Amino acid sequence: MSETKDSADEAGIFTSEDPIALFHEWMELARDKEQEDPNAMALATADAKGFPDVRMVLLKGANAEGFVFYTNLESAKGLELKENPAAALCFHWKSLRRQIRVRGHVAPVSEEEADSYFASRARDSQIGAWASKQSRPLESRFALEKQVAVFAAKFGFGKVPRPPHWSGFRIAPVRIEFWRDRPFRLHDRLVFKRDSATAPWRTERLFP
Repeated sequence: MSETKDSADEAGIFTSEDPIALFHEWMELARDKEQEDPNAMALATADAKGFPDVRMVLLKGANAEGFVFYTNLESAKGLELKENPAAALCFHWKSLRRQIRVRGHVAPVSEEEADSYFASRARDSQIGAWASKQSRPLESRFALEKQVAVFAAKFGFGKVPRPPHWSGFRIAPVRIEFWRDRPFRLHDRLVFKRDSATAPWRTERLFP
């Protein structure tokens, strides 16, 4: 990958030919520098008509298979991904003056993965997943608190099962761009891209 070895990388920021390994390097640096939620990412989706939507979510896993987050499947993003299973992500770390952009195809995680992650959540968050009809109209705050009380009583001190409407998605990347701020807007941009989620990666630099 000769593109990463030129003088523009004199600071050694593009240190791997594997974009997932490079992502983890940057993420570890972000965990040291960002005070809150270094795994926060903007998630962009679109409905069947192509109308876009974006919101902040938390990354819960990243490996060679893709980037994982969890949500209510009946939420706006859940329904949009059902209609149009493609998405884009953007991580921005102001303290590092870096960002990573990801585009790819989306598929549900396995039932086992969803069960395992749900079991790791705080109990109040588990109850909240049952109580919230995410993205749908809410008549009052009291109505939400009432639903929380209903499900807290239902499950008592026992195990809270994963709701059938709550699971995760994995974005299998076909394009990952690494961006680093430079003076006078002469930023560094390195793109990894491939034709499918199983194809080999190619790289190229972009004008800022």
